[in-house]
Amino acid sequence: YKCKFCFHTQKNTNKLGIGNAKLGLQLLQHSGTEKINFAGGEPFLNPQVLGELCQFAHSECGMAVSIISNGSLIKSEWMDRYGQYVDILGVSVDSFDPATNALIGRGTGDTTKNQHVSRVLKVRELCAQHGILFKMNTVVCSLNHHEDMNEYVTTLDPYRWKAFQCLILQGENAGGVNDLNDARELQVTREEFDAFIQCHSDQSALIPEPNTVMQNSYLLLDEELRFLDCSENGKIPSQSILEVGVERALSQAGFDDDMFQKRGGIFEWTRDRGGNNDSILK
Repeated sequence: YKCKFCFHTQKNTNKLGIGNAKLGLQLLQHSGTEKINFAGGEPFLNPQVLGELCQFAHSECGMAVSIISNGSLIKSEWMDRYGQYVDILGVSVDSFDPATNALIGRGTGDTTKNQHVSRVLKVRELCAQHGILFKMNTVVCSLNHHEDMNEYVTTLDPYRWKAFQCLILQGENAGGVNDLNDARELQVTREEFDAFIQCHSDQSALIPEPNTVMQNSYLLLDEELRFLDCSENGKIPSQSILEVGVERALSQAGFDDDMFQKRGGIFEWTRDRGGNNDSILK
């Protein structure tokens, strides 16, 4: 998988040790953090570390835990061991057409062997078996904005479905000298984005996030536990929370709390742990 519009590419080989990662979670907890989301890149490239951090965040820090993944590396064995610590599992689903997925960079270019849709269905089934809330993320771009996804979305029945307008950030996917991606040809206008949203307006789980809503309303921490300020159309790292604490680092994050509230950033993010859900896929 190498999604062409990704704006969090691997610009270094730094890895945060498990001890510092847990310390970071404790610092966030002490500052009032109630929910943590593990994303990437692809978090399941490091399944044991991911599992340990999910367990620690849930059991030791009392946080709700969510993950965003492309779905390609999620194994039933991982879910059996660590699924109990996960509240929400989101999968990136940008198309249900193998050819479109291949063009976007999700899976092989051989459309007869592109397995992204079947992998999504498998993850949905695993979530149902383990009582985990299933979420979908879709990046609306020039390759998929005409696609009608209603039939598949109704089948998958996600708890939440985020639809993002393809976002360009300098230094990441703007085609610059040091950018690893060039997503400029994948951009859509606000009118094209709104037309996609209108096509799927009957989906009650749908949450549209155009660039103006998305860009500054998330708190992102990188592999050195630095907040990333995207307010100037790039990503400027703060000082690490390990060095200066959460409050000081947060003041450097460019975070728009009002927009966070307006986009529904606070919701019921803890699953019911009373028992597993039956399969809903027929």
